[in-house]
Amino acid sequence: MSTLLGGHSRPEPAAWGRLGDVTDNATAWDRYSSAYQAAARLPIDVAHYGPDLPTEADLRLVGVVKGKRVLDLGCGGGQAAVCFAKQGASVTGVDFSSEQLTYARQLCDAEGVKVELRYGDLADLAFLRSDSVDVVFSAGALGFVEDLGRVFRQVHRVLKVGAPIVFSLPHPASALIDEDSDQPLLVRRAYFDQSPITVEREGTNFEVYPHTFADLFMGLMRASYRVEAILEPEPVSGGPRSAFWRDAFRLVPR
Repeated sequence: MSTLLGGHSRPEPAAWGRLGDVTDNATAWDRYSSAYQAAARLPIDVAHYGPDLPTEADLRLVGVVKGKRVLDLGCGGGQAAVCFAKQGASVTGVDFSSEQLTYARQLCDAEGVKVELRYGDLADLAFLRSDSVDVVFSAGALGFVEDLGRVFRQVHRVLKVGAPIVFSLPHPASALIDEDSDQPLLVRRAYFDQSPITVEREGTNFEVYPHTFADLFMGLMRASYRVEAILEPEPVSGGPRSAFWRDAFRLVPR
């Protein structure tokens, strides 16, 4: 994982907003949401960047959010959004999975916080005015996006001048190996191969899109960002480990 700085009944999907084309990944997340949330057990007292990785308490990339407007892209079950709201931020969460958003709404109700939740494509930010957001945060979700340039451009439009986007996504080296193999450190594909990778989780298939560091950097530059930090955080030492842990993660950045 590379980290870069720069009480309601369930509503009908239309109430979330509209998603132009429901992607296979959106359908997959709807199917996998319950199993994922049970296995991940993500914290709500601190923003996370991914299972088994240092949190915002360690990395301190987002900083103080009290009184700020925060956009959580790919908010999933809403754990980070709830955390930011508890810290005094005005939070909007966007996700393309209605089941993940249902979980997020239930979590917000249970924790007594207000978060605006939107169903839609991560690049469909027309509901936000330009220069209106203080921080954009995204943990892991951008790995499911093929056209990151479109997301970067839309985020740049809504961010205030000098405001950061802080995000994590799969490290490009992690695409080279098969983490579930009995010989995981054998190179299975070329670093420069950017064709989608099918990842299976409990009978559900996801499409993950690998991006080289050069592509990420150039995508940010073309969208007029300044890159301030690129981190390759080591796994948190000790345990307990999440259900997603593999021993190969000790050797290859996730």
